[in-house]
Amino acid sequence: MAVTQTVPCVQALAASWTAGSFTLEPVTAEIRPGRLVAIIGASGAGKTTLLELLAGVREPTSGQVTHPPDIGFVPQDDIVHTHLPLDRTLSYAARLRGEPPAVDEVLATLGLTDRARATVATLSGGERKRASIAVELLGQPDVLFLDEPTSGLDPGTGKDLVRNLRLLADAGRTVVYTTHNPPDIALTDQVIVLVDGRLTYSGPPDGEGTAEEIYHRLVAGEVEWSPSPVVFEPPAAPPAPRRRVPAVRQWALLTARAVELLARNRITLAILVGSPIMIALMFLMLFRPGAFDPGSPSPNTTVMILFWIAFGGFFFGLTYGLSQICDEFAILRRERRAGLGLGAYLLSKVAALLPLLCLVDALLLALLSVTDRLPDLAFGENLALFVTVALASVAALTLGLLAASAVHNPSQAALTLPMLCFPQVLFVGAFLPVPVMADVGRWFSYAMSNRWAFEALGHTAGLPALWRDGGSPLGPPLLASYEDSFDHPLWTHWSLLAGFTVLFAALTLVVLRRKAGPAR
Repeated sequence: MAVTQTVPCVQALAASWTAGSFTLEPVTAEIRPGRLVAIIGASGAGKTTLLELLAGVREPTSGQVTHPPDIGFVPQDDIVHTHLPLDRTLSYAARLRGEPPAVDEVLATLGLTDRARATVATLSGGERKRASIAVELLGQPDVLFLDEPTSGLDPGTGKDLVRNLRLLADAGRTVVYTTHNPPDIALTDQVIVLVDGRLTYSGPPDGEGTAEEIYHRLVAGEVEWSPSPVVFEPPAAPPAPRRRVPAVRQWALLTARAVELLARNRITLAILVGSPIMIALMFLMLFRPGAFDPGSPSPNTTVMILFWIAFGGFFFGLTYGLSQICDEFAILRRERRAGLGLGAYLLSKVAALLPLLCLVDALLLALLSVTDRLPDLAFGENLALFVTVALASVAALTLGLLAASAVHNPSQAALTLPMLCFPQVLFVGAFLPVPVMADVGRWFSYAMSNRWAFEALGHTAGLPALWRDGGSPLGPPLLASYEDSFDHPLWTHWSLLAGFTVLFAALTLVVLRRKAGPAR
């Protein structure tokens, strides 16, 4: 994994960045090839900001930064999936980059060969940090940037990790990392010191005493620094465009990985499959058989059965979607920098979850049908029921993916569940028919995807004829309150459900593009 000494250096010329009350004052500095460089300073000094500017992750407010086209960036968060074996994680990462999967070589470089088959979740803190580094080394970067790589590690493990970084630099690779741990600078060639957003020193960690003593003198500004002039060297030619994996290939790899993650996370899989079964069993306990008997129908019960079927499809899709994305932001940003297409990423989530959603929807309908909780319908009509519920689930799945992409963590995603569910209960028209709602509620109901699923189910089940001709005194007045809600053709409801799916997916892409940044 060695690199040549011909790679250009990293340079910053009066590069600054401002956001809110924080300003990183103009920084002019350079980093020569094959060096181990530490950016140090107290918390809030601007270390991560400067690192991201040098790496090209963040654009400077003013000034310029140049660096080689091939860089690796390791944030503080883990950028590996915890439920996959380490070698599988690295193999997917390499193939998504379009690189040969040189997994064994990278593992050997970082001393992880004996942990290749271990699930990432079982790795120690230091091993997991090295796993994140391994993912970036697969791209054979000229410069490797790391944000607080020793944070959260015990002193011995942190020291071992810095030794690994020293070996990478000795092999010719430039390594730049941030730290607020004094011993981390002992093996460095260069330190860049920031104090309150201002560059105060850039040079070798010279001086007498221990690494801790040198660190504190640097941060305190006790070392006199006469900055040497920096000759800014713009690239001679724009870098050649990075070879990207085709979108279809990305989608196939991401779908395979999503399915494997789902299969290996058995607790999550059991919840995803088990919760619909529990809901179906509760339906059986709640509703008596024979509600759709043409000779003696129960109009109120038929409304509730069809509503809860529609809501069940919505709830399944929503919860499946909310369980995605929000715990993968660090991984998504890393893969986005490597050229990942967001469309392929989003479609892979749908492709991995859709078969499972269709299965639980079919099981719900089959269980209610064989226990006489649904009307006796022909095969085509039963198929129409399934298509309606499946479309409701897919629309809700993309809504869940939208919510998951908009929040920051799984806890916030869980909090959105009731906010998204309650409107789909109140404004669908089951508890209060849409025609008799207040004007605001009636207009608001148009935005409820589940309304169209509920009305499509009522149309397929033949509720108007059942209520009108069934002989129940409740039938005609109930039908009058719904007016023509169940009279529209199926294609209108299905088109609306498909439209909601496209809308939610498009909004998800907008949010992901904002949070994950542009692809390189």
